Amino acid sequence: RMPSGGTIHIEEIQDQVELALMRAGEQKVARDYVIYREAQATKRKSANAGSDIAQPHPSIRITQADGSQRPLDLGRLQTIIREACEGLAEVDGALIERETLKNLYDGVAEKDVNTALVMTARTLVEREPNYSYVTARLLMDTLRAEALGFLDVAEAATHHEMADLYAKALPAYVEKGVEFELLDPRLKEFDLAKLGAAINHEQDQQFTYLGLQTLYDRYFIHKDNIRFELPQIFFMRVAMGLAIEEEQREARAIEFYNLLSSFDYMASTPTLFNAGTLRPQLSSCYLTTVPDDLGGIYDSIRDNALLSKFAGGLGNDWTPVRALGAYIKGTNGKSQGVVPFLKVVNDTAVAVNQGGKRKGAVCAYLETWHLDIEEFLELRKNTGDDRRRTHDMNTANWIPDLFMKRVFDDGKWTLFSPSEVPDLHDLTGKAFEERYEYYEAMIEYGKIKNHKTLQAKDLWRKMLSMLFETGHPWLTFKDPCNLRSPQQHVGVV
Repeated sequence: RMPSGGTIHIEEIQDQVELALMRAGEQKVARDYVIYREAQATKRKSANAGSDIAQPHPSIRITQADGSQRPLDLGRLQTIIREACEGLAEVDGALIERETLKNLYDGVAEKDVNTALVMTARTLVEREPNYSYVTARLLMDTLRAEALGFLDVAEAATHHEMADLYAKALPAYVEKGVEFELLDPRLKEFDLAKLGAAINHEQDQQFTYLGLQTLYDRYFIHKDNIRFELPQIFFMRVAMGLAIEEEQREARAIEFYNLLSSFDYMASTPTLFNAGTLRPQLSSCYLTTVPDDLGGIYDSIRDNALLSKFAGGLGNDWTPVRALGAYIKGTNGKSQGVVPFLKVVNDTAVAVNQGGKRKGAVCAYLETWHLDIEEFLELRKNTGDDRRRTHDMNTANWIPDLFMKRVFDDGKWTLFSPSEVPDLHDLTGKAFEERYEYYEAMIEYGKIKNHKTLQAKDLWRKMLSMLFETGHPWLTFKDPCNLRSPQQHVGVV
């Protein structure tokens, strides 16, 4: 290699060897060397003859998957770089080519050539944001080679060749997906020729590097870790899944595809994971209320695991569960409260991590009058007893307006166990306020055993401190949510 970059052709080196031999008076050796050079040149020509390499690199050969070697095709390299830079300002294809060639060596593996291209372009992103698009387009070359080779459509393809190849790849993809029991067999009933013709290969140019890499890592369907889904086929698969029950399903699928592929609309992650597969779970969020009995609590945790398996996000309402120290009639003992169960919920979210594709997501809600609220506020702290901490789940504080009034008025706030005030959780607004004050009055008559009174401001200060320190619990407001709910006839949020 030259110090300033680039490489020297082997013929130039051999010229210098020949010259040195002549100067040293080694005429016989020099004559043998000339014959050797001729034989090697003939061998190189015959190796390139009949190959489709338009512009072989003089000194870099690439090692193919079967172990054989062939010269690096500079022509194809330049075509890929030129296509990646099309229509983008302030990007330099020649710079990418030069820097990539510096990182290549004789015998480099075929897959490492594109890795070098991608890594070279990625280092330039901080210099000019448009290089993010260039990097994504160079990454697309790897994706195309991986998917098209697996589908037996082509060994590799440039961006412009995909104008015809997407239509051929879609039926092959559906066939393979059904064969491997990854796709719904009903997808084969679609008019795949019509859908293939509707695929717009130009939409591949819209991706930034991070977006495309995320799709590749998490979303594309794979077999034995080989991704055989390409971006536009991925969007078409989701569109077909969404349109599967429609009367004019091809027309609806194309309509959905155009929205998704243009980024005018994007479906949620569970829809992108599951649409068109054997388990078409399209919902993002599941909200459940945990009942105050052991069977109900573990049923809820089991439900969490099953919902998380297919990428559902979870919101659990824990307010009905009795507080620490509350009486348990069945055992004549005392309750351990909400916190130990939340530790189990946290570990379940870690164990069932959304089908192995992303982390489990669960949020526990507790109303501000619950006797366990002070411990609940500390669940995300990095200090204290780790058995009473939940580092991997979200928490949220379900705050009634009356609490905020007490904070403003510098009043007192009373904490209860829901086992003694069972109706408070389902009341809002004026009704909640009247009932809450009624229960406060009952304390004076000794009718309520489990309770604690503190300054509302002290609890508010602790809520804010935890929010600043850990980002949790989130502050969510019960009365405004219920006031604005369009489903007030169904029940309380």
